[in-house]
Amino acid sequence: MNNTVRTPENKFCPLELAVNTISGKWKIPIIWQIHKGMKRPSEFVRNIAKVDRRVLTQQLKEMERDGLLVKEVFNELPPRVEYTLTETGRELVTILWQLNEWGNRLQPGSKH
Repeated sequence: MNNTVRTPENKFCPLELAVNTISGKWKIPIIWQIHKGMKRPSEFVRNIAKVDRRVLTQQLKEMERDGLLVKEVFNELPPRVEYTLTETGRELVTILWQLNEWGNRLQPGSKH
């Protein structure tokens, strides 16, 4: 699937592409979990409340396809899979922290 987004004028819209890349119920929680270090799929299931393994797998595949994560498969019994952030994923963490700070300033009672 091509993740390029076009406006009605058939022009590339980088903001829409960025938002589409992180859209999905579990993508931001996945990023928050993995930014602390390598994670196995079972760790995501344990640490993200109510995530369905099938949906998690799909979101991980999309994030790998979009260049946010790297999947490493180890040839062991039982098989082991680990995910880590790419450089692009680490850049996204920085942006999400800024967005988090902005959201904190929007809280009732905060000084804007």
